[in-house]
Amino acid sequence: MEMKLNIIIGSTRPGRIGPKIAKWFEGIAREQGGFEPVIVDLADFNLPVFDEPKHPRMQDYQHEHTKKWAASVASGDAYVFVTPEYNYFPPASLINAISYLSLEWNYKPAGIVSYGGISGGLRAAQELRQLLTTVKVMPLPETVPLPMVFPHLTEDSVNATDPMNDGAKLMLDELQKWSKALTQMRAAA
Repeated sequence: MEMKLNIIIGSTRPGRIGPKIAKWFEGIAREQGGFEPVIVDLADFNLPVFDEPKHPRMQDYQHEHTKKWAASVASGDAYVFVTPEYNYFPPASLINAISYLSLEWNYKPAGIVSYGGISGGLRAAQELRQLLTTVKVMPLPETVPLPMVFPHLTEDSVNATDPMNDGAKLMLDELQKWSKALTQMRAAA
């Protein structure tokens, strides 16, 4: 049985390029096998700034948008976050979406595909890793930074370089190892 990989597009702003990058990564994941990759676009959930009256650990969600988001997150065995870098940080939409939930994230691994200017979003990826550990996600040290990505964009995807593709494959290999190992922890929790 293939494990499900949720490829989460972290930016919701108009004109974003995250969907193109997510589509490229999904193609690499399908080609490599081992996961059933699914693109999850935060923009589709219309999450306002956290508005649940009870703490996420209670899982007593009052709003339909939270229930849909919780079901999506819970369905994944592993995650890849596709994130730009805004002010050395991931976008507020992604920080908010992670903070909406608690138990649905627990004991699952995550990789990060970051993009931006010369740093390729690495500063945002580092901050995102720290947040992920607080919801018991195992963020991999392997990331896929896409520096100066704009010349690599096509109409609907990315014309990736060999190092970009190789980095994606390496991260997917690590995600598969961690996903299998953490399945036992989730079963015991």
